[in-house]
Amino acid sequence: MYLRHLQVTDFRSWPQADLALEPGPTVLVGQNGRGKTNLLEAIGYVATLGSHRVATDAPLIRHGCERALVRVAVVNDDRELTVELEITAGRANRARVNRGAVGRPRDVLGILRTVLFSPEDLALVRGDPGERRRFLDELLVLRAPRYAGVRADYEKVLKQRNALLKTAGKRRTGREDPYALSTLEVWDDHLAVAGAELLTARLNLVADLAPHAASAYMGVAPDSRPAKITYRSSLGATLPETYGVPDGERAQPEVLKDVLLKALGEARKAELERGISLVGPHRDELELILGEAPAKGYASHGESWSFALALRLGSYELLRAEAGEPVLLLDDVFAELDRKRRARLAEVAASAEQVLVTAAVDEDVPGELAGTRFVVADGEITRG
Repeated sequence: MYLRHLQVTDFRSWPQADLALEPGPTVLVGQNGRGKTNLLEAIGYVATLGSHRVATDAPLIRHGCERALVRVAVVNDDRELTVELEITAGRANRARVNRGAVGRPRDVLGILRTVLFSPEDLALVRGDPGERRRFLDELLVLRAPRYAGVRADYEKVLKQRNALLKTAGKRRTGREDPYALSTLEVWDDHLAVAGAELLTARLNLVADLAPHAASAYMGVAPDSRPAKITYRSSLGATLPETYGVPDGERAQPEVLKDVLLKALGEARKAELERGISLVGPHRDELELILGEAPAKGYASHGESWSFALALRLGSYELLRAEAGEPVLLLDDVFAELDRKRRARLAEVAASAEQVLVTAAVDEDVPGELAGTRFVVADGEITRG
């Protein structure tokens, strides 16, 4: 898989940008603040329908404009597809594939797959659990686009259930409200169904990703403590051993639905008192372990960078092993890495079908990635 063409209109700082691309390494060089990262962000947005820098779409639209456009031509197994996304503030976004409208923007997911490593990835190790849950869910969607719908369904049910919990809590005057409680039971079932499917997918993903991440960490930090990732659920002690999954087998949503329903029943009183859902995948954590200690709070700066890099390289290797190579995007990261980590990342990147690298100066880019070079300056992109 590779990108043959990128075009953006009124995206971030770019009124217009047009970039013809080829397989192999492509380097975008320019001073900070010239829009290099914005171009990689646009590519990543097509792959995930989200930005690695902001939580909402509004900042992606150039100041003073009503909408932004991103168009890409993607070649996969000698077949080319053109994807166009129209990002509009305050309204639903629209998408086209080969000039034909699709029902929902998420219908384009899977056409382009990317793995992006950026300075923001340090938050995967040092940030709150939401950063790591987002990492897992975005990787789920890259792996199987249908999980975008599963994730959306779960978030919708969670929002409705939280609203009911707040209402039921306000109405309580020492006596239970039969209507509110019976309605809550219906939403319990909805949450358990959607939550079990999302939890099953996450558990199986972590099981598959773990050896890739551990191997990648060993490669970039061979002198450090061994690294591992595990999934910790909010279900806690109510969850059967290994989340109800016999050793060597895959998680199944039917089993986890029953476990979720039981946990929701046990948490009912506390949830009504607090007016919020206390059980479910939205409360779970991807634990990053170095040796016997959690990476967060115990890892050095170098170890934190190594773990963040290992998660991205592990993701890349997992996707590559399952369904062909994704496009690798490296946003100004070589300047942040020491010699060993730069060499390991360059080794993996050089073997990729396509890798796009941004850097402030040429010296930051390893020689193995000295492919096609573009200079980004003064709102223009020139080949150099």
